[in-house]
Amino acid sequence: MPKIELLDAATIDKIAAGEVVESPANVAKEMMENAIDSGANTVTVEIKDGGIGFIRVTDNGCGIPAAEVRTAFLRHATSKIRSINDLTTILSLGFRGEALSSIAAVSKVEIITRTRDSVTGVRYLIEGAQEKSFEEIGAPYGTTIIMRQLFYNTPARAKFLKSALAEGNKVTAFVEQLALSRPDIAFKYIVNGQVKLQTYGSGSLKEAAFHIYGRDIAGKLIPIDKEKDFVRITGFLGTPEVSRGNKGFENYFVNGRYVKSKLISAAIEEGYAGNLMQHRYPFVILSLEIDREKVDVNVHPAKLELRFSRQEEIYAEIRDAVKEAIAEYRVMPKLEPAKEKPEKREAEKPETPVNHIPPVRPENAVPETQAKNNVPDTPVQKEKSSSGAFLRQASEAPVIKVAEEKAPYHTSRKDERPSVPELVAERQMTIFDNEKAAPAKKKTYRIIGQVFKTYVLVEDGDKLLLIDQHAAHEKVMYEQFMKDLAERTIQTQQLFPAVVINLSLKEYEQISANLDDFAALGFEIEPFGARTFRITGIPVNLFGTDVKELFTELVDGGEFRRDTKLLASRIATASCKAAVKGNMRLSGLELNALIDELMSLDDPYHCPHGRPTYVTMSKTDLEKKFKRV
Repeated sequence: MPKIELLDAATIDKIAAGEVVESPANVAKEMMENAIDSGANTVTVEIKDGGIGFIRVTDNGCGIPAAEVRTAFLRHATSKIRSINDLTTILSLGFRGEALSSIAAVSKVEIITRTRDSVTGVRYLIEGAQEKSFEEIGAPYGTTIIMRQLFYNTPARAKFLKSALAEGNKVTAFVEQLALSRPDIAFKYIVNGQVKLQTYGSGSLKEAAFHIYGRDIAGKLIPIDKEKDFVRITGFLGTPEVSRGNKGFENYFVNGRYVKSKLISAAIEEGYAGNLMQHRYPFVILSLEIDREKVDVNVHPAKLELRFSRQEEIYAEIRDAVKEAIAEYRVMPKLEPAKEKPEKREAEKPETPVNHIPPVRPENAVPETQAKNNVPDTPVQKEKSSSGAFLRQASEAPVIKVAEEKAPYHTSRKDERPSVPELVAERQMTIFDNEKAAPAKKKTYRIIGQVFKTYVLVEDGDKLLLIDQHAAHEKVMYEQFMKDLAERTIQTQQLFPAVVINLSLKEYEQISANLDDFAALGFEIEPFGARTFRITGIPVNLFGTDVKELFTELVDGGEFRRDTKLLASRIATASCKAAVKGNMRLSGLELNALIDELMSLDDPYHCPHGRPTYVTMSKTDLEKKFKRV
């Protein structure tokens, strides 16, 4: 039987480091939290190679006395608690005393520090938990700590690190979260020598949100300040328009600490219930003040998770506070109708609308020559369809004109009035015009018509097909896009005017690193200032969608990759938004084009999200319904 022995100090340190240091983001987090706990009001963070090769954090805090520098790198050494009782009233972000020891065990660390009452500072170098040098040095007050070559002595853990871009995005996310939690501290964030983020410590949370997320989001925030029995909630809720496809934009801080909590997240989402579409998540920046005796922060080594002693009450209060704030935002002021002068009202008669329906001559319409002197020509308007194409009337198409009723009408009942016929156009462009569309297979079907302005009835042999026009168009657009993507024949639709979009720093970096991939997908994008892009073209198949919403859908969550299933699902979502909707009347030409393209597909049975595009009923089924068999 193996003998039981104590592990050596180096092995213990590396095992302990595994609980605290998993990535460069963990290192940056611990170093920044120490800077804040030191009383600093200015913090500068610099990373290179995604933080794997280099992280430097500089602060103007209290510094570390020279006699205590070595002790700071020992396990469980801390200045923030003295006994177990202090855990219930802890005010600092860090307190375990494992951060510096764990970081030094798996990297090369250099620290330069000076207190305000000292004339000189100290430079201490430690590599793999082994001291290399300790010397007196001239330095400004405060602390600068540098980490180099993370996991240089533990290659087994280094191989689990992701790309420099991915690891850098994690550091960026934490810097943003800390800047939001402490708007009273000025943060500067430098990536590979370039300043990517800077806040000024004014104390304004909205100003910090502006610097991090840009003008578009900062302008759509709902203030919240609610005090309940157990919780006080302050901060901002995003309007439903800035909701996202993942929970990455749910920022909440408990007693000043950024945390992840299923309870808090679920309470916020329930508070938004009825205001967001399915599979959409809110954008929030919330500060929650909870009685410290009701919160246990010592659950997770990185202190990201919490345990609550009054879970049900806290959940209900967060949910209700969010719901109340949104309800207050939804209350619209009552607007009095504008008073118009009688003569203006008479002069400003609305034009008769033109309805785009199949060209059918009204029964009481008269020939054009007979109506010429009675009815002025009505200009044919342009109407935009849901797919974004314009239903344009051909300039040479004749327009049926309707004569005014001159003679008094006669009815058998007082309330009856003769129906006024609608103006119609003889020809219009179909929203499914697409030169690249694959030729339809030999037709074995006959289109009967549209019902409920949503479903298309089609006879195919001895079967009746009931087709969902939205799901069908979505499938056609998706398959066409994926075919063009595979064949590298995607065409670009120019946008005029161009669309300018503000993004978070993480999204901006993600797109900047993949501009060639976006170009291959048919996007024309160019940088347009800090965290801003100018979009001048999008794939022609997706024309007509909300460009900003489409763009955020494509980059929302995770890294952008052109050939992944993730991208395919996002294109499916974009196709859904661009497709014709239910409760929309389509012309005969449009119905024919849609069904022909759907039937030409190898798999016309389901939309990209898995919903059926049509259901069938056989002739025998119908005969059974009518008791014919």
